[in-house]
Amino acid sequence: MKNLLAILALFLGITATAHSQVSLFDGKSLAGWYMDVPDLQKDSSLRKPFVVREGLLVSLGTPGGHLISEKSYENYILEFNYRFVGEPGNCGVLVHASTPRALYDMFPKSIEVQMMHSNAGDFWCIQENIQVDDMEKRRGPKENWGVSEGKERRVKNLTDDSEKPLGEWNQMKIKCEGDRVTVWINGDLVNDGYGATAQKGQIALQAEGAEVEFKDIVLSALK
Repeated sequence: MKNLLAILALFLGITATAHSQVSLFDGKSLAGWYMDVPDLQKDSSLRKPFVVREGLLVSLGTPGGHLISEKSYENYILEFNYRFVGEPGNCGVLVHASTPRALYDMFPKSIEVQMMHSNAGDFWCIQENIQVDDMEKRRGPKENWGVSEGKERRVKNLTDDSEKPLGEWNQMKIKCEGDRVTVWINGDLVNDGYGATAQKGQIALQAEGAEVEFKDIVLSALK
């Protein structure tokens, strides 16, 4: 009887783990996501900046905007692989996203985890805030801090050499638990923030000038 209960407990544990992990990209469509692209709203003849190509989710970079998850999430680990196609450039993934076009009539209210080449892992505060250790060293003079236009919104990451060479796949892991956001790139801890002013919201991928491919986008619930 004890063995039977042990097997049942193991089975239930495996099932619970499996149910807590979901793929956010099926490799065939943008199901579960929607686009917010200001220029495309003004001119529907423009190309859509997010497409599926050869089983990959691709941000074409232009026109600028965001691919936003239909669902909101809290207390989770988000993992995905990405690489720049051709020239390196800018992109990012936004967590705890809410109010659309809250900054520069483009960016939703959120905390951005930067993917820009050579700066991957930076935080950018977009009408939300987050703290780190050595705040003035990594964000600049305190009097310049802010979360809106013209303020010092960037919080620099901890490492300089965590990204793979251009053309190779990088693995990013973002853990959002309570008011903490922790980021790893290729296994290296690159940022660890706390006191976040948002603890749940949508997830958004950027089109911000450079072409980027994504794959294996997986979310695992923590609670």
